[in-house]
Amino acid sequence: MAKTKTYFFCQECGYQSSSWLGRCPECGRFGTFVEEVVKAESGKRSVESGKLQSTPKRIDEVTYDERRRLATGIGELDRVLGGGIVAGSLLLLGGEPGIGKSTLLLQMALSLSVEPVLYVSAEESEEQIKMRADRLENGKREGESGLYVVSETVTGRIFEHIEALKPRLVIVDSIQTVTSEALEGAAGSVGQIRQCTSEFQHYAKSTGVPVMLIGHITKDGTLAGPKVMEHIVDAVLQFEGDRSYGYRMLRAGKNRFGSTTEIGLFDMTSGGLREVAVPTQFFLSSRSEMVTGATVAATLEGSRPLFVEVQSLVSSAVYGTPQRVANGFDLRRLSMLLAVLEKRCGFKLAAKDVFLNIAGGLRVTDPAIDLAVACAVLSSNVDIPLSPHIALAAELGLGGEVRPVTRVEQRIAEADRLGFDTIVISRYNEREVDASRYGIRIRPVAMIDEAMRLLFS
Repeated sequence: MAKTKTYFFCQECGYQSSSWLGRCPECGRFGTFVEEVVKAESGKRSVESGKLQSTPKRIDEVTYDERRRLATGIGELDRVLGGGIVAGSLLLLGGEPGIGKSTLLLQMALSLSVEPVLYVSAEESEEQIKMRADRLENGKREGESGLYVVSETVTGRIFEHIEALKPRLVIVDSIQTVTSEALEGAAGSVGQIRQCTSEFQHYAKSTGVPVMLIGHITKDGTLAGPKVMEHIVDAVLQFEGDRSYGYRMLRAGKNRFGSTTEIGLFDMTSGGLREVAVPTQFFLSSRSEMVTGATVAATLEGSRPLFVEVQSLVSSAVYGTPQRVANGFDLRRLSMLLAVLEKRCGFKLAAKDVFLNIAGGLRVTDPAIDLAVACAVLSSNVDIPLSPHIALAAELGLGGEVRPVTRVEQRIAEADRLGFDTIVISRYNEREVDASRYGIRIRPVAMIDEAMRLLFS
C-alpha cells in the first residue's frame, strides 16, 4: 500500500522542508510555507540489467533535424520562438488575466496547417471556447477544423484523451488549474504545479509532441508557482500589455531554441490579435509641431529597430523634496543621467521635479535611449523644443562621453526609411557607417556638451 507523508513547501520558490519554517532559507520570504500531503509509491525502484532505454553516444554521432519546427501561422510568434515550435518542446506562456493568452494560442491553433491539435481547457467549458473561436474566425473557415477541444482538469484523463486522439500539438489552459492524482493537494499548489509540469514534460520528450502551457502570474508580474517550473520548461514566454492601449507584446524570458531578445507585437481587435508589421505607429506620435521636452529615440528590441517618443517635464519643486518619476524607464538610470547633466553640463536640476515618460506604455532597457532622455530633460528645463524629425541613438557615460551602440547602421536605415531628417550618433560609431548609402543627415558627437550645442544652439 502506498505511504503518505506530509511536507511543507514554499509557495514562492518551491523549497521543501519536513517541518514548518517561518522564513524560507532559499528565497528569504516570510510566511510562505504551506503543508502538502505527498503520496509515495510503494516498493523500490530498480533498473533491470539490459533494460536501459538510453545509451551514451559520442557527440559526433548525435544528429538533429533543424527543419523539425512547426510553423504556427503567426509570424510574430514564430519570430519570438526562433522560427517555430520545436518538436518535443515544452513551452510556458504567462501573462496577466485577460491580456489575451488564451486568445493567442487558440488563434494559433486555428491557423496551424497540421492536425489534429488538442486544446485542453481546465478553466472554460467547450461552449465558451467555441464562442471565442467563432469570434476569431468571423465566418472565414470553410470545411472541418483540425482543432479538438476538451474540458478536463485531471492529468490522468488528459493523457487518456491524448492517447486516443494522438495530436500533433497539445495546449493546456492553464497549468494552475490542472491536478495530478499522484499528489494530494489543491490545484495551484506548489506540489501540484511541479508534478503536472513534470508529467507534461515527460510526455513531450518521450513522444516528440510539443506541449504549450498557459500560466498565471503573481501581483509583481512573475509566473505563479515554484521557480523550478521555469527550469523544467524549454521556453518561457511573457505576454504583456497595457489595458489603456490596444497593443500587446510577446517576450521570451527563456528560450532553449532561440534568442531571448526578440519581441512580437500584436494589436488587440474585436476579431482577435492582429500582427503589427510597423510597430513605430504605436510608440511614435504623428505630431508635426515642436513641443518642449519631447525627443525621439532609435532603440532596438531584438533584431527589430523601434523608434519611441521620450517625454519629459521639469518644474520647480514646490513641495520641498524634488520628485523623480519615470514611466517605462529605469528610475536609477534616470538619476544617474541627471547627475551627469549637473556635473558635466552645469545644469542645476537638484531642486527641480523631473518626470519622464516613454509614450505608448513601452518599457525600454536599451542603453541607446540615454541621449534622448538627457535631451528631453534639458529641452523641458530650458523651454527649447527639438524638431520631431531628429532621432537620437547613443549611450551616455559618467564622464559625459557619448558612447557607441550596437547595430547603428540598422537604426540609421530605419530612421531614413521613416523619413527622419537627422540622426545623432556617437562619434565612435562613425567609422562603422557609410553615410553615402543613406539620404538622412548623420551627426556624430563625442561629448554630451557637444550634443547640447548642436541641438539647442
